[in-house]
Amino acid sequence: MNTNAEKTALMSTLPGDDVRSIMWRFADRYEHQMVVQATRSVARGIVARLVADKQRATHDWTPRKQEMLEAMDAAGITAAFMEPDQGGYISGPKNLVLALIAFELAWVDAGAATASLANNLALEPIQEKGTPEQIHHYMSGCVPPKPGEKREMLRGSFALTEPLPYVGVDAGMLSGKIRISEWKEGQEPMIQVEKRGRFITNMGYANFVTAAVDTDDPKIKSSCMVILEKGDPGVYDPGAPTLKLVHQLSCTHDPIFNLKIPASRIIGGYTIKDGVIVPNYTHNEVIEAVFRRTRVTVAMMTSAKLLSAIEPVIRYQRTRYRGGDAAKPGTPRYDLGIQQKEDAQHRLIDVWATGEASASLGFEAARIFDEFDSLEKQKDAMFLKEGIKGPRAQMKVFAEPRKKALAYVAETGKPEARRDPKVLEAYNNDFLVQYVVKESLADVFCPACKLWNTGYGATMMREAVSLMGGYGITEDCPGFLTQKWSDAQLEATYEGPECVQRRQMSLTMTNDVFLAQFRNWIKDLRQLDATKPGMGAGTLAGAMELWLWSVEYLRNAKDANGKTLYGGQRQGVTFPMADALAWMLGSRQLILDTLELEKKGPENPTLAEGLPGFVQFYSDLSCVQAARAAGEVAKICAELVCGYHAKGATCALPDAALKTFSELREKLECSLAGARLAKDRAGEAASQVMIPEALDYPL
Repeated sequence: MNTNAEKTALMSTLPGDDVRSIMWRFADRYEHQMVVQATRSVARGIVARLVADKQRATHDWTPRKQEMLEAMDAAGITAAFMEPDQGGYISGPKNLVLALIAFELAWVDAGAATASLANNLALEPIQEKGTPEQIHHYMSGCVPPKPGEKREMLRGSFALTEPLPYVGVDAGMLSGKIRISEWKEGQEPMIQVEKRGRFITNMGYANFVTAAVDTDDPKIKSSCMVILEKGDPGVYDPGAPTLKLVHQLSCTHDPIFNLKIPASRIIGGYTIKDGVIVPNYTHNEVIEAVFRRTRVTVAMMTSAKLLSAIEPVIRYQRTRYRGGDAAKPGTPRYDLGIQQKEDAQHRLIDVWATGEASASLGFEAARIFDEFDSLEKQKDAMFLKEGIKGPRAQMKVFAEPRKKALAYVAETGKPEARRDPKVLEAYNNDFLVQYVVKESLADVFCPACKLWNTGYGATMMREAVSLMGGYGITEDCPGFLTQKWSDAQLEATYEGPECVQRRQMSLTMTNDVFLAQFRNWIKDLRQLDATKPGMGAGTLAGAMELWLWSVEYLRNAKDANGKTLYGGQRQGVTFPMADALAWMLGSRQLILDTLELEKKGPENPTLAEGLPGFVQFYSDLSCVQAARAAGEVAKICAELVCGYHAKGATCALPDAALKTFSELREKLECSLAGARLAKDRAGEAASQVMIPEALDYPL
């Protein structure tokens, strides 16, 4: 571990695209880089002007807000979601590129990001589960018309959430209903749809809606999702604007629908069995496929806020004392201002580390889904061809691939020289094995980044605002930090609040394939710590070992009343353990991204001179974040492992368990050596880094 007495390289400038494109793995993706630049020009141009001109002060959809959509169309943001044969320009999975778009827009305003992404959310049910005809019509219809092309552009809205008492708390309960309206012999059935929406984004101008509905007719077997169009017979009422205090650059209404539509608008199609319409997918099956991806982009909105706050805070801290007689140019008081003080430096580093770790976690989740998407499509095609339907039938198919997946993970966990190349090749070429492995990661990373990025991110956004002093809660606060702080509260609720994410993680984080990979990560971190002790890898490995032991103990232990500790309804146990895991995933990914920068940075000539400073800074941030994660894990595990035993003794754990737990925790605490020195170095770097003369967007 370095000490402060040693001379270390300091970061000279704030991290730019050359650094972040390497860390977030799009340095070799030219089309992604172009999308980033185009989105940034919209965000820091028209979007920033809308916020500065107080367009957030109205709930109505104004002509100026409409100009923002047109600017997104012109910049290629709207078409980024489509395939080239649908009018887009990027082939393959879009999870990473959509996460980058969300990040760039939310750097200035998350309402603008939501306005962009809500159209994609409306298309996701069609994209994931729609018929080929549905996919072609709606995906290509949402691409801006070419010059001379005469057609109305489609803009969509996604209607799941309903008025009280539902309000999206339980997505399995729907008040929206469908029934047969007309079914003439030899003709397509007509369906009557009744649906009231609550908090529906884009609804003020959407001309089609993908809506979740339940059956209210014995001739329709199950719930489903349907496509509603503005010209359908009946009531298509956008409703009143939602009186939001946040995200005012997105258009949110409470709509009312009572429409007659053809049965061909059931997303994914249907079959007819014994005179009954059987949708190919229930609404839950569609929603599961959608939300497991789209939660990642929402998570990135809060990450962008935290990282966008760094420069305004530094600027404020350095100039706070200027103007007084004691602050002369060239003096520490004039040059550093509040950054002379350790408290200001350390609190800024906490915000910075949280932003970087959450961004690393979110972009990794997006990349996982980019890999998983093609595997899922292969699986769906195989199941459709072979007529495999229903959870039980699918579980039976995966019984053998699951065993192979565990063997594959065990093989990859061996030292490279001891791995069997033939075994690895066989498993790598077995798409069902790879599906099982990737799904185990996707099912954890998606809720984890949504939970931690938005939940803890909102807390740290409040810290960023506080670092601006009284300036932080004014309308003209640089960087729009007050608006971002309030916006973050909504992001923590979008697409399921914290309890929904924790619930999903409590089920998926004990998947044996995930835990096998988790054990491999611990070994990798131990090896890394032996060669790079300053990154916090050993600390994180210790936290992961403590968490893993605690999970296994809690799954097999009972409380003082004889009740099982780790179970579906024992949310006082499962939910905190999910929180602890999310902390560790973000910390680990920041370490991995720092290693990627160190490895690939020398290939970029513009980074040659400043690379050591960036690597040192990110290594210190990684160490700081690992220590913070370790503290959270130790606190949570100690409270849960000891807290459910009868009061009286210091700890009523069996002697052997208490000894093991105490040894793991003591080892973890000793591994924190040097973490505060890393924070000191990071704070010094933040106080010395050069920043531009002015922010690159208003205020």
